[in-house]
Amino acid sequence: MDKFDDCLLSVVPYPLSIMTPDWQLPPGVDRGLWDYVSSERVAREYDVALAGTALLDFDVRFAQEHFPSPGKLIDLGCGTGRLLVHFARRGFDCLGVDLSETMLEEARRKAEAESLRIEFLQANLVELDALPSATFAYAACLFSTLGMIRGSENRTRFLGHVRRILKPGGRFVLHAHNAGYKFGLGLGRPGTEPGDRTMPQARGGADLTIHHFAKAELVAALSTLGLRVETFEPVTTEGRLRFPWVLPGCRAYGFLVVATI
Repeated sequence: MDKFDDCLLSVVPYPLSIMTPDWQLPPGVDRGLWDYVSSERVAREYDVALAGTALLDFDVRFAQEHFPSPGKLIDLGCGTGRLLVHFARRGFDCLGVDLSETMLEEARRKAEAESLRIEFLQANLVELDALPSATFAYAACLFSTLGMIRGSENRTRFLGHVRRILKPGGRFVLHAHNAGYKFGLGLGRPGTEPGDRTMPQARGGADLTIHHFAKAELVAALSTLGLRVETFEPVTTEGRLRFPWVLPGCRAYGFLVVATI
């Protein structure tokens, strides 16, 4: 049996279908996110659509700085596997988790093409009870995946799982969008939380809502659960924010964070 088989066998994946009614959607998932993770087109075109996005290179380098030696790594919201492939090449013991079956298929195809040993799990990030506690040296949740989880109580539940599955001394690398970017007020549409911002999906489906965080909100969300913020890096879509001491609260497009236990 493979190293993660025990937890994989105890998880029943959600059958993705655009016909799933709203009342059957998993916790933390709204119609826009469900349409996104259910779309084969989004997964197949994902890498091409984001090719050349500088932040996607910078966040991997950032993770590499803070994941210094091979160990067990879990990528939460792994998408098509860019982080997993990078670290598996360097001898890390990798598990990728995503709700999108088609995203995982793309990631698995990349791993097989290079004969990389990467495990995959289709699961909702809010419902990770099957993952064993104190197992991983490193965890990552990049490209605003945390903000895609709807509802502060569901985001807290997810971060609680991160805290639980990390070993003592483990490190968590996280990316989130900045609510104060360009002096944003963080106000969303009626029925959403402050900080929620809703936008149309380029490839169809219901509008996608992403939560944007103030620095204090994000630090508090982590520290309340026993995750100590070690590094807080303001970033733009091009990578590291130049002159970060000058109004980072409104100039930064988002934040890269390292938290430890």
